[in-house]
Amino acid sequence: MATQSGASTRKTLKVIVRLPPYLKRLRNPSPETSSEPVIIENLMLEAFGISDPGCVRTNNEDYYLLFRDRGLYLVADGMGGAQAGEHASKLAAETVAEHIWKNNRSEPNILAQAFEEANRRVMAAASTDATLEGMGTTLVAALECGPNLLIASVGDSRAYVQMNGKLLVITEDQTWVHEVGRRLGLDEDSLKSHPMRHVLTMAIGVSAELRIHSYSLQPNPGMQVLLCSDGLHGVVDETLIGDTLRREASLEDKCQSLIQAAKDAGGPDNVTAVLLRCVE
Repeated sequence: MATQSGASTRKTLKVIVRLPPYLKRLRNPSPETSSEPVIIENLMLEAFGISDPGCVRTNNEDYYLLFRDRGLYLVADGMGGAQAGEHASKLAAETVAEHIWKNNRSEPNILAQAFEEANRRVMAAASTDATLEGMGTTLVAALECGPNLLIASVGDSRAYVQMNGKLLVITEDQTWVHEVGRRLGLDEDSLKSHPMRHVLTMAIGVSAELRIHSYSLQPNPGMQVLLCSDGLHGVVDETLIGDTLRREASLEDKCQSLIQAAKDAGGPDNVTAVLLRCVE
């Protein structure tokens, strides 16, 4: 088995973000589209996922999982050119699923540990195959863990919560725009056209030092959680996303509407949406 050089000195930085108190903490394998419910104590968790290559690209480097047996829901957005991006997103997603399957889900750091393992495997794969060199992927996941829904992210795929008619972004983009451009005081119009606007500051498989943003939520009836790639949130206005989630419609209809909205906006990238809903 190939070993990753520098693995013994690898540093992992976990960032625990404290959410505003009014949010309360929401709780909670090849790609599939399904809305079969899962029982979580006195709540039922419905889930649906869909992915589309968009209007410009011929291949789809996004990948998602609805791993019901372990309460795991995940979106990955690969990068690397040729088939490398597809390989990175699939490998990372399946590594997280395998780690969750084999280990104790009551461990509060289980999702972060799964991300670390995914990072190691993607880096190892790239180091042993020249055609995969430089590949990486974003990763955002939600995992049922005891009374909570754990959420972790690396890169710029996002998690949103829709609650009491309001849409809130939970995750924090690891991008040049968010971590550098805004701190420099650049206005939003300048950031939208800046040559560095698509640059990630962190991704799975590109650095031995991994910064994982971790969050914990408690579920409430009617609460919805959206996991998506930047092919959605990067082109569809958040007002439209919120309006779509507030509609009285099935999860499938809502996901289809979000995908279509991204395509109506030009669909410049692959677009993926995984939508969860808690019902009594």
